[in-house]
Formats: sequence, structure tokens, C-alpha cells
Amino acid sequence: MTARLIVAAPAIAYAIAIVAFGEYWFALGVLPLAIIALGELFDLYADHEPVRLAGFVGVTALILAAYFGEGFHILLTFLAFFPVLFAITVAQGRSGTLGMALTVFGVAWIGVTLAHGVLLRELPHGGGIIVDVLVGTFVGDSGAYIGGRWFGRRRLAPSVSPNKTVEGLLIGMFTALLATWLAGTYQDWLSGTDALLLGLAVAVAAPLGDLFESFVKRDAGTKDSGRLFGAHGGALDRLDAVFFTTVAGYYVWLALL
Repeated sequence: MTARLIVAAPAIAYAIAIVAFGEYWFALGVLPLAIIALGELFDLYADHEPVRLAGFVGVTALILAAYFGEGFHILLTFLAFFPVLFAITVAQGRSGTLGMALTVFGVAWIGVTLAHGVLLRELPHGGGIIVDVLVGTFVGDSGAYIGGRWFGRRRLAPSVSPNKTVEGLLIGMFTALLATWLAGTYQDWLSGTDALLLGLAVAVAAPLGDLFESFVKRDAGTKDSGRLFGAHGGALDRLDAVFFTTVAGYYVWLALL
């Protein structure tokens, strides 16, 4: 846990900075994370020859579309990505259908979800909601880790992630809910009920995001997605839950406004 906190400290400082600065700084801060995470995914499945250039162009365009536009513009950009992908694939003359499919998967999983983070930041009090979501996500992850280590007995999904337990899941969900609600108590514009609803969305979405990435890594035959955070893996390993909780947080807060 000490090692986890040491690794997490600069990441937390980075997140606080880009959320606090807001405006275009948040979009610019999210963009390198998207590119690094997508690069890690492409490295995991390098044998399938993903169309790297198209993927990086795609995630960049989606984040810019989120900053300068709305949800409709994200959808429009994602659809426009297909002919761009095809053109680059033909021009390079290397990748096939599997490579294109993997590229689309990565752009959707990473680009579309992080674009929702940019949309969330642009909503009223969006910066505060992002903080709540991140607090709930990472505290819940720590709760799941500690709960699994101390009380874990029954395996949750051994075919996907052998070390995760039912007890860890339940403790992680509870701590995510509690942490999000507590973070909301410092925001006078957020009611306790709304904070609980947001916390519930985070508590459900975070473990799904974690398991999703675990499945992707297991299918690729690897334990970690990269080495950006040393022994604690890469950007995908640290942001897997955030990809899901950001989207959940955006739509919950949009509905509550």
C-alpha cells in the first residue's frame, strides 16, 4: 500500500492541477493520457498490427470535439474516424481488418470515454464532480485491494482476474460510495442525496472498468499494460476504472442538473 501511495502521489497532483486550471488545460492534460493508454493497448496487441497513426488521430479529434462541442460532436467525430482509418490503413498497406477493428476498439474505449471527462469538466460545477468521481474511484480501488487482502475468500471472476474476490468487490463498492459522498459534503451546491447517487454510479462502474481491462490484458497474455508507474503497471492499469466512472459520472450529473 505504501508503494501504491508513492506512485499515486504525482498522478494525484497532476489530476488536481488539470482539473483546477480547467478550460483548455484539462483537455490538454487528458490528451497525453489518452495517447499513452492507447499506445499501451496497441503494444499489447502489436501482432494484429493496429493502425497507430489513425488511432492517435482519432483520440485527439474526439477530445478536441468534446472541448469545442457537445456529445453530438463526439458521435459525429467518431463516425468520421472510419473513413480516416480506412484511408490511413490503405496508405500504409500493412494492417488488415483485425488491425482496423483493434484500432476502433481502442479509440472507442479510451477516446470516447475520456472525451466524456472533458464534457463533464465543461458542465456547471464539473470540476468538483470530477474530483468526487476520482476520489470515489481511487479510494474504492484501495478499499477493494485492502478488503481482498484481509478478508478475501471467494474468487470473483477467476477466468478474468484470479486475485479479485467477492469480499474485495463489496468492500471496494462501499468505500467508493462512502468516499464520493464524503467528498460531496465539502460542496454546498451538491446535496447529500445527489452525492449518494453519484457515489452509487461510481461504485458500480469502477469494478466493471477494472474487470474489463483485466479481461483485455488476460486475453493478451500479460499482467500489466506497461511500466509508466513502475511495478504498478501502465496508464491503462491506473485509468481502467476511470474510463467507466467518468462516463457514469457525466450522465448522472447531467441528469441531476
